[in-house]
Amino acid sequence: MFRPRSAVLAALAAVVFLAPSSAFAAAEIHRLNVAISGTPTGINAGDFNEGLDFYNRVTLAPHGFEPLEKVKFTWLFDTELRYFVTRNLSINAGLGHERASTSKEYLPALSQSINVRAEILTVPVHLGASYYLQPYNQGDFQARVFAGGGLVQYTHSRITFLQQLSGADSATTAQFGGSIQTAATQDSPGYYAEGGVHMFFAARYSVLLSANYRSGELASLVDERTGQVFINPQTNQPFRLDVGGIGFRMAAVVGL
Repeated sequence: MFRPRSAVLAALAAVVFLAPSSAFAAAEIHRLNVAISGTPTGINAGDFNEGLDFYNRVTLAPHGFEPLEKVKFTWLFDTELRYFVTRNLSINAGLGHERASTSKEYLPALSQSINVRAEILTVPVHLGASYYLQPYNQGDFQARVFAGGGLVQYTHSRITFLQQLSGADSATTAQFGGSIQTAATQDSPGYYAEGGVHMFFAARYSVLLSANYRSGELASLVDERTGQVFINPQTNQPFRLDVGGIGFRMAAVVGL
């Protein structure tokens, strides 16, 4: 009578101690994490778009060419370290890359082409913090709402404008002023704010989704060739570039 009971107890003990750990898994929370993210975002552009308007109106419109489109949207790619100082507070530091451009090719005559390209490039470096609210738990899944912000340094920031004529005759060259290439640069501080949700699973991987706002106005850009302050041709004032905007961040996070 006791042998079957002993066998059952032994079997239950084996199930308890030898069953896969996933049966009792909980969401893993790592103190140090690496987040790799892509953020579709708007970009304000500032005087950059005003310069495009000026070029469209003065150079392209008189010849009946389609205008260059304004820069309004781009992607910000970012790699970030998130370190949980406490259960509810993380310190964040990261490096990003943001590039936005507009371009067109015009064919004024047979065997003639005019390529026009305008581009914004910046490398934002940020340092900030996030505060996490109480978690929502469901089995081995945990979701935590957070809000945060911090400072940004926009580095290696520059704008470029290229007008390249190929096979153009003297009349076309005179109308467009020949091939043109200009570039201006400047660095500047800014700030950001974000809020969203961080979802943890029974693994070292987690997912972070957030909406974020970035402020980044770069004043008095400098011409790379002459070292002189770049001037907005419409206002005759120092050129100002605004790389800030509102975006939606999607990040894959790896716990270390």
